[in-house]
Amino acid sequence: MSYAVYRASRQLLGLRSAARVQVRPPQYLLPRLRLNIPRCFTSSVIARAGNPLGPANDLQPQPGPQPVETLRELEEEDDEKKQKEGGVASTGTNAGKRGKSGGDGGGNDGPGTMWKMFESAATTAASIFVLGFAGYAYHKYYKYIVLEKIDNAFDFGDPALKIAMAGHDQSSADAKPWYRNIFSTSKEHDPGGGGPNREVEAELIKLDEQERINHIVNGGISGHYYLLIGEKGTGKTSMLLHAMAETGGESVSMMEAHADPEIFRIRLGKALDFEFHEDYVGSLFSFRGPRETTAILDIERALNKLEKVALVRRKATGRPLVMIINGMHMVRDDDAGKDLLELLQQRAEAWAAAGLVTMIFNSDDYWVYERMKQYGSRLELISVRDLTKTNALITLRTLRAQKCKMEGYSMDEHLFDKVYEMVGGRLAFLTKVAKSRDMIQKCEEICEMEKTWFLNKYWILGEGMDDDVMDQQKLASSACLLMKALVDLEQAQSGDNNVQPDGTHILPELPLHEARVAMTRADFIQQYDHDNVFTIDSRARVRADSVPMMNAFRQICGEDGFAQYLEETMERIGDIESLGRTRELTLKDLWNGGEYNWKVKDRKGNIDKTILFNVTRGHKGINGDDGPEGGEDKEEEEK
Repeated sequence: MSYAVYRASRQLLGLRSAARVQVRPPQYLLPRLRLNIPRCFTSSVIARAGNPLGPANDLQPQPGPQPVETLRELEEEDDEKKQKEGGVASTGTNAGKRGKSGGDGGGNDGPGTMWKMFESAATTAASIFVLGFAGYAYHKYYKYIVLEKIDNAFDFGDPALKIAMAGHDQSSADAKPWYRNIFSTSKEHDPGGGGPNREVEAELIKLDEQERINHIVNGGISGHYYLLIGEKGTGKTSMLLHAMAETGGESVSMMEAHADPEIFRIRLGKALDFEFHEDYVGSLFSFRGPRETTAILDIERALNKLEKVALVRRKATGRPLVMIINGMHMVRDDDAGKDLLELLQQRAEAWAAAGLVTMIFNSDDYWVYERMKQYGSRLELISVRDLTKTNALITLRTLRAQKCKMEGYSMDEHLFDKVYEMVGGRLAFLTKVAKSRDMIQKCEEICEMEKTWFLNKYWILGEGMDDDVMDQQKLASSACLLMKALVDLEQAQSGDNNVQPDGTHILPELPLHEARVAMTRADFIQQYDHDNVFTIDSRARVRADSVPMMNAFRQICGEDGFAQYLEETMERIGDIESLGRTRELTLKDLWNGGEYNWKVKDRKGNIDKTILFNVTRGHKGINGDDGPEGGEDKEEEEK
């Protein structure tokens, strides 16, 4: 009905409207119609709504009047609808005023619009606040979890200790791991003896430095950091694992060094249970993660976290944490390696002074000690040597007894002295020999292996070598010169001085500076030490790396013609270097009998004299005789 009134009103006002357009009139027009259209015309208007486009005259048939609602009732319905929708109800008078002021069709919905704007702004602010609070809460929680994980890494059961003990029998509650206490007897389960109830007494072994290492690892000593130095296979790592096992790995963490700083970073993170923020999801909250950096900076961040944990642990337990870095000789002696070693030493110095963390470095090479000695005010050096003959025989007897029970080998105690003479007191060699059926044959294999290693790395090529291999031959010839110097020194010394009173080997050794003089080079000794051919001990003494290597030196130097062969090689190296320093000037015109004829004129242009220059070929090197070594110049002058 409202729509019919709207169409009739448009016709009365002279507006054109098509019957096909279905447009709902704005609500604000209804009050205008009520005010502008007289009530007397309502019936007529309604009657003409059936055909609004037709002519409005009295001759046209008109439909009967229809029952309609008043405009006031329609307005009240509209107001009720607005109230239900949350709008503001308006009276007829106010509606009329709103219609007059808003004749362009726009209503004044100010209170509703402001509320919607406030609601949107509040929603946005609440969302931003919740997001920021969640990000900050996660960031604080993540930092707490990082410190908690590092603290857990120093609880019982270090991963390195678990790996070392994984392959050993731990079936019985009283069974001891593979490490052994020394110079005492105990009963332990025999895994190959026929039943869990069978117990055997085993004589146990330990190195001289074991007690001191145990005291350091369990936190009894603070204020220093330590460097273990010694040849490969002397038992340095075994001592550290033994000391860790005594405390169950509590307050101790161990890692393996590597030449690549990235791999070093990953291994440090594994030892400390630190992910270097690789599991950080703060980027979801628009926080930039701190992982975008280099390996050396990551290591610095890990050590910063470790320092925070050490402060808390120190207050709680009263003991320092212990951080062991094994295999420091794997770090390269270059700029990156020096930066890494300097960073670790700086931390070790600061932590040792505060009693927070005791760091232990384990190295096979002497150069690590040279680098750390320069700034090592709190550095303590622990040198690990081969076993003495007495301890070596005890070790060999113990290991052999275990193997005999497991495999049925013969004890062969009469061969123990011979074994020591061939391989010495190196713990790695003794273990291999004790586990083999034929111990003498195994000793010969070890000696041959050491000799082959030296020959493959540093053998010389003689006077026929090519000049392209001169750099490698310089390295090899220097090694042979040092080898010969050690053998000559041993021969010059008395035979009684080669062994201690208990029969322990005394290998010939030279001070480091004298060894460099013997080699005629100062920069090659570090490479020899790294390749386990020669070794430098904590007293800067150079000797053969092991007893089998010294046996190989004796065999090589004892071969016929070795001294002459070495001398020829040195002469060839000198000739090649001389050729490299010599420059040859050749006049091709004088080849095959050519000559130069120079004419000298005076200032008037007349020929003053003539000079003839030619070369006479020598005979040396052609027919093998001792002819003239050089050519002769002849000059003839004509006036």
